[in-house]
Amino acid sequence: MEQAKIRNVAIIAHVDHGKTTLVDKLLAQGGTFRSNEQVVERVMDSNDLEREKGITILAKNTSIKYKGYTINIVDTPGHADFGGEVERIMRMVDGVLLVVDAFEGCMPQTRFVLSKALEQGLVPIVVVNKIDRENARPLEVVDEVLDLFIDLGANDEQLDFPVLYASALKGIAMTEPDADGKDMEPLFQAILEHIPAPKGDIEGPLQMQVALLDYNDYLGRIAIGRVNRGVIKNGSQVAVIKRDGQVENVRITKLLAFEGLKRVEIEEAHAGEIVAVTGLGEVNVGETICAVDALEALPLLKIDEPTLQMSFMVNDSPFAGREGEPITSRHSSSRLFKETETDVSLRVEETDSPDVFKVSGRGELHLAILIEKMRREGIEFQVSKPQVIFREIDGEICEPFEHLIINIPEEYKGPVMEKMGTRKADLLNMENNNGQVRLEYSLPARGLVGFRTEFLTDTRGYGIMHHSFEGYKPYRGQIGGRRNGVLIAFETGTATTYGLLAAEERGTLFITPGTEVYEGMIVGENNREQDITVNVCKEKHLTNMRSSTKEETVKLKAPRVMSLEQCLSFLADDEFLEVTPKSYRLRKKYLKKEERAKQEKLAKARN
Repeated sequence: MEQAKIRNVAIIAHVDHGKTTLVDKLLAQGGTFRSNEQVVERVMDSNDLEREKGITILAKNTSIKYKGYTINIVDTPGHADFGGEVERIMRMVDGVLLVVDAFEGCMPQTRFVLSKALEQGLVPIVVVNKIDRENARPLEVVDEVLDLFIDLGANDEQLDFPVLYASALKGIAMTEPDADGKDMEPLFQAILEHIPAPKGDIEGPLQMQVALLDYNDYLGRIAIGRVNRGVIKNGSQVAVIKRDGQVENVRITKLLAFEGLKRVEIEEAHAGEIVAVTGLGEVNVGETICAVDALEALPLLKIDEPTLQMSFMVNDSPFAGREGEPITSRHSSSRLFKETETDVSLRVEETDSPDVFKVSGRGELHLAILIEKMRREGIEFQVSKPQVIFREIDGEICEPFEHLIINIPEEYKGPVMEKMGTRKADLLNMENNNGQVRLEYSLPARGLVGFRTEFLTDTRGYGIMHHSFEGYKPYRGQIGGRRNGVLIAFETGTATTYGLLAAEERGTLFITPGTEVYEGMIVGENNREQDITVNVCKEKHLTNMRSSTKEETVKLKAPRVMSLEQCLSFLADDEFLEVTPKSYRLRKKYLKKEERAKQEKLAKARN
């Protein structure tokens, strides 16, 4: 295909600003689907987890044929925890569509992804979405975008960006905020006019960098990338230059191009086209595919380093194997290392113990997604409390900091600001807009672990918070963790109403009557700071005595049911989370009461 007829564009936006819906409408109006074809909403969120959480986790690409042009659109993750995906996409495209909510404006993740795009010198088009939303303020939002571009050091050409106003839900785009829109035609035209055609020497020897990986049971590992130079042919012999500089000669078994959401086999592709290639063996992200007689590696991709780590362990609880497939350390190792093949921001290290693996990721959500994936595969395992990764810079211990933006109703400002103070946060900016307060903070990443749950409670669910990685700064000292102790099951058995009624006076319960428990399992949160052992399996002794209250119905309060993210943030240093396909169980590291007391004495002696 002629290079002049190709446009490669990434679509970037904050979580829930409507970019996946926008792609739906572009695909539909570009004629990708037949008139009688059944199409699900948010077709680009093809992963079950993505549909449930409403966020894009994996970068995916699609292709639209429009008036003789091929527009390749790559959907990028909006969350900073999946920034490893974003880095690579920017090498595949020549321009970006920046989608911004007409009410919320610029958010931290918009900033994060946009900074990567501007660093690469890509051409931006700004789309102010949800123009039909109540309280929309499109012109103010455009000014905010301009300020953001200036902050991020955009050049003069990038600052002169075209702006379109859209309602992705209605499938319309306009060049003026108050114009009447009919379809997405103005957006298609803007892409063709402003996004440059890809450059690259078609006559030169082949050169292509692997930007994304996919896997297929029949085809094996699939390498996706853009042809930088020359022509790639189906069935041809090519060389793969590995990360360590080694060269491996392989034969391409299948060459695939993108048509809508499908992949179709083609015979050859030229510089500027985005293709998928199979038959390259154990190829990895960032490696270069080139002609056998012209070995020239492209610069390796720079990827953001992990900031959070946790231990993944073989499940050794008394209930191991009841609800899922208990895995050995060998299975655990192969499953975790397999994940690193497609997720470049993830690090897996072996430890002194063969049953424990240190897994490092970009944030709490990044690691939670991995846990959820493994759980859905029917695997049982345990994880420890997430810990931040410290670094030594110029002889000083440094820790990762996050840039946090909070939007809350004015009446909840006090408790939120108080909590931020205890978490060593610096207030950068505060704005009051019609009773809605916007707070900006810089704080250690440690301060955010477990904060979301408290924040939602303090703001009665009205608060919105977003954060992105800011950089490493000097260590801020101790940050107080969970203040309250826990209620620990005294013995293995089945929880009874009578036993739970007695335990309920001591704190908040996490379980209901009939729940199977084991000694050392955490069944609730204490009202006080100490951990206490409670007998939730205690049964009421039968007697032949009558009492005036015997027939009264006993009512327990509803237990606190915690999500995976809430469980992770609840964990203390001496606790584990047992993950099975059917449940999450919090437990103490040492299940026996005597063993816990012994470890506590040893810890005091060391201090």
